[in-house]
Amino acid sequence: MKKYVLFLFVVFLVSGMLMGSVWAERSGGSCTVAAPYGGDFFSLDPHVTTRTQDYLVTINMHHGLYKWDPDQNKPVLDLPQKVEISDDGLVYTYTLRDNIKFHNGRQLVADDVIWSFERIMNPKTASPCSRRIRVIKGAKEFEDGQAANIAGLRKIDDLTIEMTLDGAIDPGYPLYEPCAAILPREEVEKDAAAFGLSPVGCGPFKFVNWVKGSELVIEKFPDYYEDGKPYLNKLVYSVMPEAAARDVAFRAKELDVTIVDSAQYEAYQADPEISKNMVEVAEMYTRSIGFNLEFAPFSDKRVRQAINYAIDSELIITKFLKNKAYPAIGFLPTTSEAFNPNAKGYNYDPEKAKALLKDAGYENGFEFTCIATSNKAWGAELLETLIPFLKNVNVTLKIQQLDEAALAQSVLNEQGWDAYIWSLDSGPDPLQALGRFHSNNPQSGGNFVRYHNPEFDKLLDAASQERDEAKKIALLQQADALFTEEAPLWFFNYNKAIIATQPWVHGIKPVAVEHMYQNFADVWIEESSPRANEK
Repeated sequence: MKKYVLFLFVVFLVSGMLMGSVWAERSGGSCTVAAPYGGDFFSLDPHVTTRTQDYLVTINMHHGLYKWDPDQNKPVLDLPQKVEISDDGLVYTYTLRDNIKFHNGRQLVADDVIWSFERIMNPKTASPCSRRIRVIKGAKEFEDGQAANIAGLRKIDDLTIEMTLDGAIDPGYPLYEPCAAILPREEVEKDAAAFGLSPVGCGPFKFVNWVKGSELVIEKFPDYYEDGKPYLNKLVYSVMPEAAARDVAFRAKELDVTIVDSAQYEAYQADPEISKNMVEVAEMYTRSIGFNLEFAPFSDKRVRQAINYAIDSELIITKFLKNKAYPAIGFLPTTSEAFNPNAKGYNYDPEKAKALLKDAGYENGFEFTCIATSNKAWGAELLETLIPFLKNVNVTLKIQQLDEAALAQSVLNEQGWDAYIWSLDSGPDPLQALGRFHSNNPQSGGNFVRYHNPEFDKLLDAASQERDEAKKIALLQQADALFTEEAPLWFFNYNKAIIATQPWVHGIKPVAVEHMYQNFADVWIEESSPRANEK
């Protein structure tokens, strides 16, 4: 018996060692990634670009005080090794890691943090990131030329910096953004325009080459602060805005990592090999119809609820979107830390919709116009699928198609529309996401439907002051539930983003804020990759 037990032990031990050798991280090789969001990159200076396409690359060359952690689904410290927070939640004292180097070999220090944030807030930079830095006390005064420095930033010593906020918020949410990266002053001030073409950062990869309209290459930075990382020698971003071209390149094994378009999703799911290597996530965007609450039918909550019951959202997602979406339960997506897994959304119930319309005095129905773009996933074409469902409850939907700029202008400033359909940010900070609909936030600030509810405001205000995280989440869940019950929107879906990889690629994770914001310091490839031995 003892010999048998010993034999099993040896078998399990050897099996574990073999499995470990198969799945252990391996250093070396090159990985080719699709850059799908445009015909080229714009700038690799994170302080000046607004483009997601650029950020895919810059997050792997530049780092900030925080980074997004897909495992915890929230921002975590990056450049600092620790932070101390005052009892009132206003003062954050960061201790920077002592082994962070820029790609030019210089150590990163507290002065770099202060200079980077002041550069962002300098009107001459015209940085779209300025709204992220305004959470720091004195940032707005510096931006307006009323102060020589940002008052809320104070250097304690070379590795310690004190940051005072205007309000008790978690600064990780605005400061994890790629645009809030810490840059080396001397490299930027040599030539700011040239820096955007050939940057110097402190991330896991350093710039090598950019062939306009074709590809961008970055390579391993050997002095990166995380021991043993990155695993890859080289990372190549291949510019491919067309889904069909990405599909051909991926099937030909020329791409290691690619985003999956709705046109390919169904075929990839059916493929016995590709389907095993897809990573999906509910991105923090909620697709919805916003109702003009000053338009007579929609001023009645029962009418808004009726629209939600009248439409079979799941059928539309299955048949029209080919399952490339998750049904919306409320405004906050399933990947939000404040999402309530016990929440109940609106099920398809046309009889209940008819009863609500009758109670509201609209038994014979009404007519409304919805403005939309040409976007297939949440635009005019999608609205056409709603027409028969609404007709079944005596509601007539008319569609007015606008270009994206005109739609944005309308929902921001005008009141002459009945409804709009759009994709709204619903994360990553649930307080900020729901805060869009606070009564104090105007239409121009994102409260397009001009929602006003004192009870909702009270819950958000209490959440903003709450220091206990569990209590804060509970308040936000109550606010989302109230907002859902009030139904100022038709809650449609949360975007399902999919990345497909070759079987030899490991380390791709579900990044809910933007699935292509992958930290390639953690990615490695097996020996079976055709690019396994590339330098």
